[in-house]
Amino acid sequence: MLVNFFHGLRDAGIPVTTRELLDLLAGMQQHVAFGSIDDFYYFSRTCLVKDEKYFDRFDRAFGLHFKDLEALDDVIEAIIPDDWLRAEFMKQLSDEDREKIESLGGLEKLIEEFKKRLEEQKERHQGGSKWIGTGGTSPFGQQGYHPEGIRVGPNGGNRKAVKVWDKREFRNLDDSVELGTRNIKVALRRLRKFARTGAADELDLDDTIRSTARNAGLLDIKMVPERHNAVKVLLFFDVGGSMDPHVRVCEELFSAARTEFKHMEYFYFHNFIYESVWRNNVRRHNERLPLLDVMHKYSHDYKVIFVGDAAMSPYEIAQPGGSVEHWNEEAGEVWMRRLKQTYEKVIWINPVPQEEWEYTQSTAMTHKLLEGHMYPLTLRGLEEAMGYLSK
Repeated sequence: MLVNFFHGLRDAGIPVTTRELLDLLAGMQQHVAFGSIDDFYYFSRTCLVKDEKYFDRFDRAFGLHFKDLEALDDVIEAIIPDDWLRAEFMKQLSDEDREKIESLGGLEKLIEEFKKRLEEQKERHQGGSKWIGTGGTSPFGQQGYHPEGIRVGPNGGNRKAVKVWDKREFRNLDDSVELGTRNIKVALRRLRKFARTGAADELDLDDTIRSTARNAGLLDIKMVPERHNAVKVLLFFDVGGSMDPHVRVCEELFSAARTEFKHMEYFYFHNFIYESVWRNNVRRHNERLPLLDVMHKYSHDYKVIFVGDAAMSPYEIAQPGGSVEHWNEEAGEVWMRRLKQTYEKVIWINPVPQEEWEYTQSTAMTHKLLEGHMYPLTLRGLEEAMGYLSK
């Protein structure tokens, strides 16, 4: 069964290996996950999935595999596959529970009766003492009362069921959906270049051990500067207008970027880049920074990231005076080309779903100006963007 499950995960596009399957089998032999589909779900996901972006695919493959176990015999074989396991299950019961089961003829009799009634019943049943349903006194059902029962479905009311047949529903997490701050941090970590600069205020344990050993056991403490991400980033955010619905996800991206990149400078613009940008939206008309000054101040090894929906009138990109807020002497595309000449890596992150880009002419124009380096604001999109910037 686990081999088929393993192949099902591979068919779903999850990069699982034989080594991980062996780890799962070893854990099952040690009863790490025993008699509980919940325990098996979490343990198998821990063993087989090494990147959280595959959690959604795992959930769907998991559900598809166990959904195929439609007959009760199949479910029993999957959860209680052998006689010794059934005996182990019986060991978990109290003397009182065993007596109650024996009153119905034993566990085998209870399961056989459940199967028989399930085959006979043709519709949902509420209350009563025989059919499988809810709120009754039959040994089979949900939210009813019978001490020697099998609960069907979630959330038993009296907590007296002998066995739980529960529908599994797991939260989706896919690499094609918008994401929160934590997942953005995970994606941004692909853009890393570690270095140690500044004051030596961190213990170098390995060097301390080596130095102490060379010093005949006399403690010789060695310190090093803190290790940090040395990548430098210029981050430009489009604000206002059509970007208002994307404020939340942009805030999450901004928060994650400030945590991840020690050398990061950020600026704001509206719709498209022109001769000036700003840091404070409240004083954006009075405290603008010339873009040329930004390009001269920050060295050529900075990575440039634009965040915006690129949704505007085409003339705002292609024409002098195209800006909707002021008169720009030179077209926005001229300034974008200057940035690309100054910095080796310039990309655009778009919060609009990628399948909608083709419907906006300005998006296509921006995509072309960036030579195809426009990425959706999803886990996969950010990973691809960071992968390009890190080359």
